[in-house]
Amino acid sequence: MVSEDASGGGIDVAVLEIARFEVRPGTEDEFEAAYRGIRAELVGTPGCRAARLTRGVESSSSYVLLVEWDTLDSHLKNFRESERFVRWRAALGPYFAEPPSVSHGVDIPPGPDPV
Repeated sequence: MVSEDASGGGIDVAVLEIARFEVRPGTEDEFEAAYRGIRAELVGTPGCRAARLTRGVESSSSYVLLVEWDTLDSHLKNFRESERFVRWRAALGPYFAEPPSVSHGVDIPPGPDPV
């Protein structure tokens, strides 16, 4: 999604954060409960448009979190450099089997649909 930035000085492209989590086997239910309990810290962050957590079908200890941000700075400055992230990590970190991997992407316009 493309929108004018608040300052009127340019165009911002929404950024999709893709975070992959491996949790310790046997802690999936507790991890999901912790996520539900702390989710408001994430979605209440200025610049966060939406968040969705998915669980792996083939590996039930694997999760992917998809977060749509107004801009990359919305994620990095408004969330990662805030107390919100400290609380988020304290709630979810104990369940991680390994450090999460995080990447960011932007939508590619699909072009015209076939007729």
